[in-house]
Amino acid sequence: MKRFLLLSILVLSVTGLFAQFDNSQINGSFQIDGQYYMVDDGIGITEEYMLEKGVPQFGINGFGKINYSLGNFSAGLRYEAYLPPMSGYDKRLEGCGIANYFASYDNGTIGITLGDIYDQFGNGFIFRTYEEWSLGFDNSLRGMRAIYRPAQGVTLKALYGKQRYYWAPYGSSETRGIVRGFDGEWDINQSFEAMNNSKFRAMLGGSFVSKYQDNSDTKYFLPKNVGAFAGRVNLGYGRFAFTTEYAYKINDPSAFNNYIYKEGQALLSSLSYSQKGFGVILQVKRVDNMSFKSDYTKGENDLDINFIPPINYTHTHSLPAIYSYATQPLGEMAAQLQVNYTIPKNTIIGGKYGTKITLDFSQVNDIQRDYIYNDVDGGINGTKGYTSNFFAVGDDIFYRDFNIEVERRLNKKWKVIAQYINLLYDMEAIEDHADAPEVNANIAFVDVSYRITNKQSIRLELQHLWDDINANTANMEEVNAHPDNFKKRGNWAAALIEYSIGSKWFVSVGDKYNYSNPLPENRDHYYSATVGFIKESTRITLTGGRQSEGMVCVGGVCRVVPASSGFSLSITTSF
Repeated sequence: MKRFLLLSILVLSVTGLFAQFDNSQINGSFQIDGQYYMVDDGIGITEEYMLEKGVPQFGINGFGKINYSLGNFSAGLRYEAYLPPMSGYDKRLEGCGIANYFASYDNGTIGITLGDIYDQFGNGFIFRTYEEWSLGFDNSLRGMRAIYRPAQGVTLKALYGKQRYYWAPYGSSETRGIVRGFDGEWDINQSFEAMNNSKFRAMLGGSFVSKYQDNSDTKYFLPKNVGAFAGRVNLGYGRFAFTTEYAYKINDPSAFNNYIYKEGQALLSSLSYSQKGFGVILQVKRVDNMSFKSDYTKGENDLDINFIPPINYTHTHSLPAIYSYATQPLGEMAAQLQVNYTIPKNTIIGGKYGTKITLDFSQVNDIQRDYIYNDVDGGINGTKGYTSNFFAVGDDIFYRDFNIEVERRLNKKWKVIAQYINLLYDMEAIEDHADAPEVNANIAFVDVSYRITNKQSIRLELQHLWDDINANTANMEEVNAHPDNFKKRGNWAAALIEYSIGSKWFVSVGDKYNYSNPLPENRDHYYSATVGFIKESTRITLTGGRQSEGMVCVGGVCRVVPASSGFSLSITTSF
């Protein structure tokens, strides 16, 4: 606490000094999330459970960041505290201190950044550093980045450094590898004045990233330098657009891929058409052995240099989010088709305000593999691993989602959103539950809003999930043998009602009920109530109730959240 107070005094003093410059600007944000956890025998949260899962009595996550700019110069820092981390966050986050700082100068031609760097090359296939507070994820690169713009439309980047690994120091004795990268991008329309307003648009880009790490393994001969290449093209003409990126990584044996010496590849292509009231986009993706970490000994999401973008629909309602998809960097083939159409207003079907319809279909399969086994123990480790036909689709389906959403404003007071979802979810592959049967579910929800007055409104949300495995259809011998595979199976019903007063106050109450779980002890109500206050850029919410066990996913990256019961407080503000 003393260190925090001293830091606060220092920051206030420095910002006060810089504020004397007429053209200087200071901005920042602050957030604190705290949760008090209670024993709740009704949903199986005993003292023993809390000890087993490492659930603290009280968890708190918080940060404050300040950015300063003066002309071409900018600088900033972020202070973080996990005392201790909230349930579901990695225990290695526990602690406090300055987690991020940087100083940057950019005059439009040359840019230099020292400190912690967040950046992305193309879609992120070979390099992306970013921070996602809701996941406790931060893989920032501490080092140096240089940007050079030799001509209009041409941008060259080079960077160098080590990634953040929780609170581990950046000393030379640390085992993390050094990340080095280069990216070039050419926007052809900006380079030629005659093409500035052309219907034809073109952009070319290319990247190279390598990591250097000493080999400390005594069993395998591991490459000290691992390089990855990527090229991308963005084309457009009128209402049409086409983008594609291909990435290649040389052999990168690691704990994550079971120490195989196979190269990695990734491809993402997208074709779209849009006009007023209508849009369609088709995306295809192939990923093969594209885990890329700056330490070959790490697993899960630790020290990821790259990012595998998901192309499936992102669900925000509570029941569809139970089965959120986590991207599979070791291999997946995916496709998505989305169509958006607005039925014109002042028509019989469209109504007075028009009706929005969204159709979306996405499917993710495994890749096809022909395995190569070693002669010692019959495993694939120490070999090339497998061969894979680039265009062959595997038989196993990881995830499939078909949904249709209709949004219509009936009049000035009433608005309705309805959605139907058909879902297939491979729990064994996505959540690493051995022998777990796949989920086949149908989900429906309706969201109805009513404006009572200009300052008051009420919203009702009703949801239902029909699971193919429930109390009437489950194989109880299998359920009793693997009870952890069935904790969230069965039919669910959910309801929420929210009342808002102007733009400042809101209150909501809701409940999720797993009423037909195969195991009676898992048929629980997960009720909650929330009160919130918003004023300008400040938001305060207080929530009490139960939270079901599940996964929180953002952009295909996920973390497991244990079941909990208690009260939580969240405060966010910016200036």
